[in-house]
Amino acid sequence: MPGLGFAELVVILLLALLLFGADRLPKIARSMGNAITEFKKGMQSGSESDKLDVKDGDKR
Repeated sequence: MPGLGFAELVVILLLALLLFGADRLPKIARSMGNAITEFKKGMQSGSESDKLDVKDGDKR
């Protein structure tokens, strides 16, 4: 059965808690959230610049 169920997510969370400790987990989650946000911003700006290139008749 593909996908992750509730039990698998709990096991992964417990392993992360044991590996990194309770004080570092919020920092790790925050940095992952920031990375995802920056990635999405980069993807949006990349697609916007591609649209501008097409409108301007970019000759590459």
